[in-house]
Amino acid sequence: MKTADFDFDLPPDRIAEHPVRPRDAARLLEVGSPSCDLGLRDLIVRDLPTLLQPGDLMVVNDTRVIPARLDGRRGEVAVEITLHKRLGEREWATFSKPGKRLKPGDTIVIAQDFSAEVTAKDGMEVRLRFSAGGAELMAALHRHGRMPLPPYIRRKADAGDDADYQTVFAAREGAVAAPTAGLHFTPELLEALDERGVRRVPVTLHVGAGTFLPVKVDDIADHKMHSEWGEISPETATAVNETRKAGGRIVSVGTTALRILETAGRADGTLEPFSGDTDIFITPGYRFRIVDLLWTNFHLPKSTLFMLVCAFAGYDRMRAAYRHAIDHDYRFFSYGDASLLHRTDPS
Repeated sequence: MKTADFDFDLPPDRIAEHPVRPRDAARLLEVGSPSCDLGLRDLIVRDLPTLLQPGDLMVVNDTRVIPARLDGRRGEVAVEITLHKRLGEREWATFSKPGKRLKPGDTIVIAQDFSAEVTAKDGMEVRLRFSAGGAELMAALHRHGRMPLPPYIRRKADAGDDADYQTVFAAREGAVAAPTAGLHFTPELLEALDERGVRRVPVTLHVGAGTFLPVKVDDIADHKMHSEWGEISPETATAVNETRKAGGRIVSVGTTALRILETAGRADGTLEPFSGDTDIFITPGYRFRIVDLLWTNFHLPKSTLFMLVCAFAGYDRMRAAYRHAIDHDYRFFSYGDASLLHRTDPS
């Protein structure tokens, strides 16, 4: 398929600059609903417990976003750094601007006690070695960094984003972008899901800034995904396998949780523990092994995430769902509204 097949017109005013408060008051579009002839139902997020069944299992991403955007200087040149992927105790792959004016050996001064050396360049990616490592590096990021809001949010990050851009599941530091499907959950919604008999277990996928990179090739088969580190514990794998065996459904909270689940899924539909990098790229025609329902936000035109949801719920159905969402003023992207997708297997 061509990248152009996944394009659509999105009015700029549909892009959410701030989240709805409370989080579970956001709108929800159910796609593939068995209760509606057209398969589309307009709901709100706090309706989710009524859409799930006792015995279903929610899988959430417990990654925590770090303050991964830094401002520094190389001589007289201002440099904006966005961490992308951890390579070692002191080393990160980054997207640094202006990348064309940086070369290996350059020093970027971020603060009096904090700097980074350019060690290599590979296309858009600039590799940096920081003057601090491990816990000291993380402390320096918290002192000098800011929340790495996505590029389609035009405003600067403010103090409110420190909380707004973290999910209630956030526990393991390492992401440089939020697993935004989880942003809709509140303690009250989780309590209602508990009362419904819906269990939940964590996985980890440290989301990289590459998730926002556009697909620049004409044929999607030529696109190369950036890798991200993830982990599935033996306990989570066991819970998923037992749920499937008992006839319960696996509900992935977000495309990030789905990608790590499908990375570790076996052909027989069972899940195994996993720890390592994944660059899985899911497009229409993919046969899902683990996930039955996908909870997710509304994604960018021509993005790998829109390709993924088309693979999950069907290309024509998702095109129709996005037209419906645009026509009915749904809010898009990280701080926007939610959708619950029923899987449609390819024939």
